Amino acid sequence: MNVVFTVIHIFSVVVMVFSGLMSTCFLTSMIFDDGATQAFLDGTLITFLTGILMFVLTRHSPKKVSRQAGFLLVTMCWSMASVFCTLPLLLYLPNLSFYDAYFEVISGLTTTGATVLSGLDQLPMSINLWRHELTWFGGIGIIVFAVAILPILGIGGMQLLKSESPGSVKESDLPPRIAQTAKALWLAYVVITFVCVISLHLAGMGWFDAICHSFAAMSLGGFSTHDNSIGFFNSLPIEIVLTVFQLLAAMNFATHFLALKKRSFKPYSNDMEMRGMLFTVLSSCVFCAFVLWHYGTYPDFPTALRHATFNLVTVATTSGFMTQDFNQWPIFVPMWMLFLSSIAVSTGSTGGGIRMIRTIILMKQARLEMFKAIHPNAIRPMKIGGSVVSKDIISSVMGFIFLYFICVVALVFTLLLSDLDFMTAFSAVIATINNAGPGLNLVGPATNYAILTDFQTNVCTFSMLLGRVQIFSIVILFIPEFWKK
Repeated sequence: MNVVFTVIHIFSVVVMVFSGLMSTCFLTSMIFDDGATQAFLDGTLITFLTGILMFVLTRHSPKKVSRQAGFLLVTMCWSMASVFCTLPLLLYLPNLSFYDAYFEVISGLTTTGATVLSGLDQLPMSINLWRHELTWFGGIGIIVFAVAILPILGIGGMQLLKSESPGSVKESDLPPRIAQTAKALWLAYVVITFVCVISLHLAGMGWFDAICHSFAAMSLGGFSTHDNSIGFFNSLPIEIVLTVFQLLAAMNFATHFLALKKRSFKPYSNDMEMRGMLFTVLSSCVFCAFVLWHYGTYPDFPTALRHATFNLVTVATTSGFMTQDFNQWPIFVPMWMLFLSSIAVSTGSTGGGIRMIRTIILMKQARLEMFKAIHPNAIRPMKIGGSVVSKDIISSVMGFIFLYFICVVALVFTLLLSDLDFMTAFSAVIATINNAGPGLNLVGPATNYAILTDFQTNVCTFSMLLGRVQIFSIVILFIPEFWKK
């Protein structure tokens, strides 16, 4: 019971933080008189008062975050905090069901970028800002932010950060205290977001669109203020800027922090995971452009390269912007894009999926097994970047990848059981569990997830949550032994 009170106490602070975020949209609505002022005022008050009540009732709870509390809090922050975030949508859009509102909010906080809303161009400025604030805040993680403020409550955050596993940079490279590490990651995140806003404005976006799309690009959230997403602008400079910043967001933010701190590009050259990500994604852009040109999708190679690069990068980095209906492309290209969304991004980034470092470890392990088959008596440890990878890490990676594919299979069959066609079901699960956004067929880039039934929507919502907390944090809660410790 003490664990529950500790979790609720910390969770109450997260809830109050969301009321603060909500209040910025309330001020925006009031200043621009966009019609959503009352919805944000009511939502802010309900959220803040609930947070205060939980905080006061649990103020005498134990001040230590155990492993149980860490995993439980991770799940609560992503799933339960989202309930409060639905309030502005439900209050302003009375015809929107709770399931759809919850899907939209989870999509934002998990940086998936899938949407059930249409008519985005006509939505109040504050509603669109709220959607994009959720993606930006979710990008670096509610959990990392909570770690940064836990010292204020006198609560240690090490167990909490371990539950989220934000990166693979050596601990010695980062500030020694866990709260300082969280703040360092936030600093890098804020600085690069600011540069992205300026760059998009210089490329031709208005300030509001530049802010919203910067939030979506840096979080790899993929939300837009327009139904046609980035295709609305039909601007090569904007596409180039977003491509660059999406690639930056797909890298480890600890690497960005070290580069900013040392004022040097050396941390990038030392990041093997980043090199693997860039090689895989950029070489795929060229190859897929050739495929599109070969099949006559576009009349010349430069046009094919432009559209292949932007749309492949946005899906591979699990962002979700789009300029073209790639559902109409030769099937190889969109399927390859979805495959890349499973493996491409780095740990410590704002993206989802298996992550590049796990892919590298899996490939090296497969190669090592073949070597042992040829030389059964040889002893050859796995090395990455000159360092030996422990057997515990290898076992953890193998376990995660197994769970990942089991979850994909189970979710796909669940959607098939609901009478959804295979391509829609498969692509929807891959897109949501990787937090990538649009899928194919009925949930392709030219449509959205509003076409799904409530049951199917809930399955995709659960898939997004699984992907964002890296599966373990939710699955472990269903193991009886976990609660006996």
